[in-house]
Amino acid sequence: MMLSPFNKLTGPGKVLKAEPPDRREFEGLKRSGHARLRDAQNTSLSIESRFDLAYNAAHSLCLAALRWHGYRPEHRYIVFQLLPHTLGLGPEVWRVLDKCHGIRNLGEYEGDLNIDDRIVTDLIASAHAVAEKVDELAAIE
Repeated sequence: MMLSPFNKLTGPGKVLKAEPPDRREFEGLKRSGHARLRDAQNTSLSIESRFDLAYNAAHSLCLAALRWHGYRPEHRYIVFQLLPHTLGLGPEVWRVLDKCHGIRNLGEYEGDLNIDDRIVTDLIASAHAVAEKVDELAAIE
């Protein structure tokens, strides 16, 4: 029997724990992600605010996808790295999100939020790609 990528990462000391999906939690994460993604597109906001909103939108949506599959992460970053398995999205999306996770960490922990319009544009585009796939999951009953 072939183990799924999720099973290989689940267990004591690993990055995932199995937890039954919760439709209400999924819908709440999806709703929050969409709201933040809409707000991130407001160009009257500072670039830092737009980055924060887009990053948190993407994280919320990626977490919704992982929860839909019945897992909870032990670390934030894993929701981005598992996108090929949760939503079938490739490196053109998860690499942007993973890079933005690193940028976010530098900003949060070292006060060095090194962003520009290009990374915010790429982040918003990647978050939109995630949102589309999460909406497709939501349509599955």
